[in-house]
Amino acid sequence: MDARDLVRSVTVGGRGRGVGSWRAAWRRRRADAVGLPRQRAERARTPGEATGAEPGPGGGTVRFARSVLCVRVTVAGAVFVGWDGADPEPSYALAGVCPAADERALLEPDKDGGWRVVSERMLVTISRVGAVEVRTPGGALLRRDHPPRWWEEASEAGGDRGAAAAAGPRWLQRSELPADARFFGLGGQADGPRLRSRSYRLWNTAPGPWHATPGLSGSTPGRPNSAPGRSGAGRDPSGIASAPLSVTMPLLVSVADAGTLLVFHDNSWDGRVDLREGAEGLGSGHDRPGRCEVRMSGGPLRYWAVAGAPSRVLHGWAALTGAPAVPPDWALGYQHALGAAGGPQRPRQVAGRRRALGLPLRALHVEEFPAEGRGSTGGEARGAGARGPASWALPAGVRLVSSVGPAVRARAGDPVFDSGRAADVFVREAGGRVVLGGAHGGEAVFPDFTDRRVRKWWGALYAERLEQGFAGVWHTGDEPVSLCAFGDRTLPLSARHALEGRGGDHREAHNVYALTMAEAACAELRELRPGERPFLVSRSGWAGMQRYGGSATGGATGGWEGLRAALSLVLGLGLCGMPYAGPDIGEAAAQASPELYLRGLQLGAYLPLFRTRAAEGVRGEPWESCPRVLEHVRVALVVRERLAPYLMTLAQLAHRTGAPYVRPVWWQHPRDRRLRDCEDAFLLGDALLVAPVLEPGVRERAVRLPAGRWYDTATARSYEGPATVRLAAPLDRIPVLARAGTAVPVRGRDGETELEVWPPVPGRTGGGLLIPDPGGGRERPRAERFSVRAGSGGSVVVEREGGGEVGYAVRVR
Repeated sequence: MDARDLVRSVTVGGRGRGVGSWRAAWRRRRADAVGLPRQRAERARTPGEATGAEPGPGGGTVRFARSVLCVRVTVAGAVFVGWDGADPEPSYALAGVCPAADERALLEPDKDGGWRVVSERMLVTISRVGAVEVRTPGGALLRRDHPPRWWEEASEAGGDRGAAAAAGPRWLQRSELPADARFFGLGGQADGPRLRSRSYRLWNTAPGPWHATPGLSGSTPGRPNSAPGRSGAGRDPSGIASAPLSVTMPLLVSVADAGTLLVFHDNSWDGRVDLREGAEGLGSGHDRPGRCEVRMSGGPLRYWAVAGAPSRVLHGWAALTGAPAVPPDWALGYQHALGAAGGPQRPRQVAGRRRALGLPLRALHVEEFPAEGRGSTGGEARGAGARGPASWALPAGVRLVSSVGPAVRARAGDPVFDSGRAADVFVREAGGRVVLGGAHGGEAVFPDFTDRRVRKWWGALYAERLEQGFAGVWHTGDEPVSLCAFGDRTLPLSARHALEGRGGDHREAHNVYALTMAEAACAELRELRPGERPFLVSRSGWAGMQRYGGSATGGATGGWEGLRAALSLVLGLGLCGMPYAGPDIGEAAAQASPELYLRGLQLGAYLPLFRTRAAEGVRGEPWESCPRVLEHVRVALVVRERLAPYLMTLAQLAHRTGAPYVRPVWWQHPRDRRLRDCEDAFLLGDALLVAPVLEPGVRERAVRLPAGRWYDTATARSYEGPATVRLAAPLDRIPVLARAGTAVPVRGRDGETELEVWPPVPGRTGGGLLIPDPGGGRERPRAERFSVRAGSGGSVVVEREGGGEVGYAVRVR
């Protein structure tokens, strides 16, 4: 047990869960000692020399002395690369059937005895020793993979030979990228959004008391108030940042002058990505290429590559993994998460108080109360739902969202436990016993969501939540979390999972556990209410999560660094195909620093999921200790309500194209290196540039502008980009700029949609897009496009494309 485990065991024990958490930890260690194979001396294997090639649909197969490589181009332009016979399927990331091969792409001989596959968007070359290069159609290098290495996993007596065979070898893939490339992605990373030169672990991990505290709620006990990777704080001895992250995935986006490339290693095993940024002009003009090293503890060596402009890359990624779900209209407004304290009267008090103060509120997220037992989705342990939301007399228009965790209280008489035990749905150890983990309410068992039969059983449990009046669900603890005094807070790695009939253990199932739980919930919510778009947000996730809902990222590090981390998480998830995401804005910050709370709220008002979270153990509302905060809070919430039509347009656009709501400032100018290094601002769609305040005491800040004319929305003063300008940032607002020539759909004072138009540059035209809310259903509304041009005498003319009346009030700024 290392020092961090000791600190955590003391902390957990101090919360009254010491005996249970120690028992869960020892059970986990014992199960893995028996159920996991023991390794012996290993010898690395490389592909060896090529022995031949066979053309096939979309590419072909190259055979080497000790391996085989498959390259396939799909009709959508994505390229699949698989070693050792790895196929695109089975895969939890892909949406439905694997896309068809592009018959026009063929494997053909290349120079030096190698081969190449030419496609419309990429050129893939394979050397005689197994090096793979991805280039643009013009020949510019985007990525060069060195021949991979495998280490076969062997087992001795006492180990599970079947588990060893299912695991496959662990492997290493080293790659080189252009010297000017910048890295993004890997899920929601707090250190970014541009990823630094360090190691990143690929293992979904729940926040814990020895790591970052959830919410933007001040300093973190026992940890410096800084984001991991910036100052070296918060790293473990291996050099991997120790801040736990609930959504990780081996998806890397590299942006260079040559182009943008997305590479996703479709492998859910525990792994690590080591990055090193390149450098140009070192010693006599030589460049040092960027480097990426992917290590996986098992599973297939296969990846997908998508290249092109950023918008095309995300569109291709959505075509592979599924269109992002469109949230209901109310889910684009302000939401508030209540803690477990306060009893069933708390929701009514909070909602009524905000309504009385004129603060818009669209939803309350309700956690379970300890008196009712946490950690179950059904039966007597229904938490707040057991008392019936219908009796709470909430103000009209305020929806309720129920928290749901996968841990089921292991207690005879609990209807969910009894039903699950009878149906044999819980995860078992390698020896056959049901896994018993630790939870807040005592010992818990966990459904195996990688079994279709179990997903159906679990989904049926959501019917009662809907009958009680809840409008949606919020998954938490879905990494999954088992409270242990030491070791990883998850299930034994040797625990057995169905994995859709293939069979395997938790080493493979852990990272996709939340994804399969979300699949179960979403399928049933759609079936129970076919006329409504379901609302589902999850704390954890995996590639393809956007098909079912969004990500409630929780908090990052505390203090001001938490604001940077929150922005990084949302931008990173957007570039990984999960556009509906947002952090928790912790209300405890209002007591510690009203300025920190306001700046967090102002940032959140422009993020897709806008949610505050009640601070545990803190009485009263955040503005009660500092009344002047109230008016600034009201301004931020009104701004959010005003943006509702624009946010719905972005949601519908994300569903159709995969483009995230929140985009890095280099989105339309990826070759602008100055913008690639910008981490303190973002684009909301194409029309707005938001520059949040991320440091204390700031009343004016520098903003990097992309090319074109931009208007300060507060003063209507124009600025020409590319440039860096200084803008006022008083305590009641943050700088927001609008692109010249855009027509932004907003909600007017009468509640109707209107177009806010920013004059175009003389001689140029602009435009706008409005995709209205289709109502509660999942219909595909018609997009309305508008053109903006300069008229005579300095006027601005707005016309509907295709003819006809504009149909909305137009307000020229």
